[in-house]
Amino acid sequence: MEENNNCKNMEISNKKKIYTKESCESDKSLEERFEFRNIFPGEADQAVAIEKICFPPNEACSEKMMRERVAGLADLFLVAVDRGTGKIAGFLNGLSTDEPAFRDEFFVDASLYDPDGKNIMLLGLDVLPEYRMQGLAREIVSRYICREAERGRKMLLLTCLESKIKMYEKMGFYNNGIASSTWGGEQWYEMGYRIG
Repeated sequence: MEENNNCKNMEISNKKKIYTKESCESDKSLEERFEFRNIFPGEADQAVAIEKICFPPNEACSEKMMRERVAGLADLFLVAVDRGTGKIAGFLNGLSTDEPAFRDEFFVDASLYDPDGKNIMLLGLDVLPEYRMQGLAREIVSRYICREAERGRKMLLLTCLESKIKMYEKMGFYNNGIASSTWGGEQWYEMGYRIG
């Protein structure tokens, strides 16, 4: 499947953002620096290491679970590989389902994956510290939205800490309020993005 590498959001009247193919663009400077693609099985070690850097132990995906995701859900990863080093600089991973709300079991049970599911539960956006504040996270998310829209998905959901709400709102997500998640003993907010 060919990816649509050009994605922006369009505001609709209810203040929620929605993907439109006609309004897509990509960041050419990031496209020159990074290769955007699915994760390869041999890159599981990198994903595990990046997760440990990006999240505190109580929030991070376990090594076992990350390896299961890479092995079974590789098509729901989008990695940004630094063309200069050949190493992953950041990634986004998710799980497709028909369920309408985010729950903590998605973090620990890859068997909840439904390849035909219309919704994506985003499980982690990881960008190494040296690549932050350069628009890479936004580009990964935009490309992910475009790819999943072309696959017929309807909604993306994630949970985030209060300190990250504004970042995700700038990417087009809307705040559904306090989530039912208690992952890592934290208070989370559920954020949504309507694709179609």
